[in-house]
Amino acid sequence: MRILVVAAMTILLVNRTPAEVALKAPTPLKEHEWLRQLEGVWETDAEAILEPGKPPVKCKGTETVRSLGGFWMVGEMKNEMVGVTMTGVMTIGYDPQKKKYVGTWVCSMCDLMFKYEGTVEGKVLTLETEGPNPLTGKIVKMRDSNELKDKDHKVMTSTILGEDGKWTPFMSLHARRKK
Repeated sequence: MRILVVAAMTILLVNRTPAEVALKAPTPLKEHEWLRQLEGVWETDAEAILEPGKPPVKCKGTETVRSLGGFWMVGEMKNEMVGVTMTGVMTIGYDPQKKKYVGTWVCSMCDLMFKYEGTVEGKVLTLETEGPNPLTGKIVKMRDSNELKDKDHKVMTSTILGEDGKWTPFMSLHARRKK
C-alpha cells in the first residue's frame, strides 16, 4: 500500500512545477511551534526506581533535540545507569487529524517501540502510552509529563497507572539547556 501512495505522489509531483509543489506543502501549525521550545542540547539528571523498596538510581546524560521540517522534534538521549550505557530516540509531532500530539520512543535497553498520544496544557506536554512496568514487566498504562519550567529548564516525570487506579511516579528527569 505504501508503495502505491509513493508512486501516486511521484506521478503528481512530476507533472507540477516546483512552485506548484511548494504551494501544496503543509505549513506547521501553532501546535508544532509549541514543540520548538524543546530544541537544543540539554544536560540531564535523572533518577528511577528500579526495585521496590530500594532507593532510586541516579544518572546523568545528554539530550539533543532538533526539528525535522518544523513538524517533528527528534531527540536523542544518552546516559549511563548502573554501569550500562543507554541511548534512546524520541519523536514528537502534532497530528492535525487526531488533534493530538503523537510520538515514539525506542532505546537500546528496550525491545519494543512505545507509541505516544497526548495533549499540551500551558507549559506541560503530557504523553500517554502502554508498556512494561519496569518493576514487574506487566503491560500497564504509562504517562510522561514534560513541564517547561523556563526556556532553559524542563522536567519530565514518568508515572504508571496502578491496579488501584492511581498514577505512581517511577522516574524523574531534570534537563537544563547546555550553554
